[in-house]
Amino acid sequence: MRLSDFILLSEEEKKGTILHDAVLVAKRDNEELKIFLFQLDNYYVEMVCNWQSKAVKEFRAFADTTLLHPYLDAIPINSLLE
Repeated sequence: MRLSDFILLSEEEKKGTILHDAVLVAKRDNEELKIFLFQLDNYYVEMVCNWQSKAVKEFRAFADTTLLHPYLDAIPINSLLE
């Protein structure tokens, strides 16, 4: 599925696509939100969830890898460097 196709999906269709077709890459937390990073084909999708209610607040889809910087510290690569 292309990025432009994903953007046009309804919220429920996005949720289903992420849960069935995407690969979880990383997650990050703050006091209010839990943000999951998924890879789907040649782009990424952040699924932003409310920490307490677990409800999905929004999806952010992007292909620009510079937006991955908040996740780089959380992705273990030490074994790849040996």
